[in-house]
Amino acid sequence: MNTADFLATVPLFKSLDAAELAHFGQLVREKSYPKGSVILFEDDPGDALFVVREGRVKVVLVAEDGREVILGILSVGEHFGELSLIDDQPRSAHVIAMEDSALLVLRREDFRKRVEANPSVAWSLLSELSRRLRRADGQIGSLVLLDVPGRIARMLVDTADEGGGPLIEKALTHQTIAHVIGASRETVSRAMREFQDSGWISTERRRIRITNRAALVKRSQQRV
Repeated sequence: MNTADFLATVPLFKSLDAAELAHFGQLVREKSYPKGSVILFEDDPGDALFVVREGRVKVVLVAEDGREVILGILSVGEHFGELSLIDDQPRSAHVIAMEDSALLVLRREDFRKRVEANPSVAWSLLSELSRRLRRADGQIGSLVLLDVPGRIARMLVDTADEGGGPLIEKALTHQTIAHVIGASRETVSRAMREFQDSGWISTERRRIRITNRAALVKRSQQRV
């Protein structure tokens, strides 16, 4: 798949026509990062958008005591740094490669030139930012209103829905889930065993399959 065709699968770009996609295909540059490498540090200058072409990355905050909170796990077709296309603020989190990854990089200056040439590019960005904000609102509500099993159920349902099917292709370890929802690994493991025993999920080669979505949705709506 050439770069323009790949960009057509990315939410931020998929509404653009073929000519505009070809322009962006010429502007982006591909960079490779080995597993465990830091792609961005918190407070780095924000001057580019990144799109995951291969591999997986995690967006994290690191506390002074070393504790890690995962804000998101991004796989092929997902992107980060879109706010830097608008403002000149520094990065708000670290981004780390979870496995060998290839990223497409679009500089702010190049993006702004395309916006000036074609205002539909700006509308595409606004639509994507709106989707991200709605998702963030849901995640904040989950952390405030749900207990740990409820948060896990919400995360599993949302992740499966993003993939378009019951099988969660992202490899989610119990430790990773714990870092995302703000819980201990032991508590996550206990809840996941309960979900399996209840027939709500199953595991397949380190992947998670949703076998009773309705039950998980109901559990994710039980407020504390």
